[in-house]
Amino acid sequence: MYQPRTYRHWIKDKGLVSFSVAVKETDLYIRARRNFRAKALKAIVKCRTPLEKYIESCPLFFSSLEPYSVDEDAPAIVKDMAQAARIVGVGPMAAVAGAIAEAVGKDLLVYSPEIIVENGGDIFMKISKTRLIGIYADKSPLTGKVALEIKPGETPLGICTSSGTVGHSLSLGTADAVIVLSHSTALADAAATAIGNSIKTAEDIATAIERAKIINGLTGVVVIKDDKIGMWGKMKIISL
Repeated sequence: MYQPRTYRHWIKDKGLVSFSVAVKETDLYIRARRNFRAKALKAIVKCRTPLEKYIESCPLFFSSLEPYSVDEDAPAIVKDMAQAARIVGVGPMAAVAGAIAEAVGKDLLVYSPEIIVENGGDIFMKISKTRLIGIYADKSPLTGKVALEIKPGETPLGICTSSGTVGHSLSLGTADAVIVLSHSTALADAAATAIGNSIKTAEDIATAIERAKIINGLTGVVVIKDDKIGMWGKMKIISL
C-alpha cells in the first residue's frame, strides 16, 4: 500500500530546484540546478526497460529473497543489484530503489553538477556544498531530531533507509530506521534491508552495528529502534 511521502515536505534549502517524476513503481523526488523532469523521465525509462525485460525472462530474480546469480551479459543495473545482494545475502530486488536512484542521478549529472535523487527513502547525491539529511524513523522520538551532515568531498554517495515500521518494502525486522551510507547506492539499499532484518528490539542494535562493520563497501550506518540509536562509520550526525 502506498504511503504518502510526507518527509519530502521537510526540505527547506532553496538552493536547488525540486521536481518529481514517476513511472510505474518508481517515484522520484529530485533536486538539481534546473528542472530536468523530461530528462529524468527518459533516464528512468532507460534503466527500467532492461530491468523489466530481464525480470520477464527470469522471474526468480524478482521473487528471490536470497542472492541470485546472473549472466555476464545481463543489463548493467541487473548486475549491480545482483552483486549488492550477494555481498549482504539478500534478494536482488532489495537493491532496486537504490540502483534506480543512482542510475538516474548519474545520467542527470551531465546537465547539473549537483544532483539529489530520492526514491522512497533511498538517496543518490552529488553535492557542491555541505547539506543536511534529516532522519525519518516513524514514531521514534528521534524522528526529525537528528540529521546526517554530508560534505561535498564525501559524494557521490548513496544514503539508503530500511524500516520495519514505515513503507511498503519488505523487511523481516522491526527497526524504525536503518540508514546505510555507501558509494554504491545499490549496496547501501541492500545492506539497509539486510541489517534491518536483524532488528527485533533495541537490544539488537549493537549486534547489527557489528554486522555492518564487516560488510565491505559501507562507509557508515545508523540504526534506530524506539528511543535508542547506534552509529558507526565515517559520518557526522547532528541534533536539529
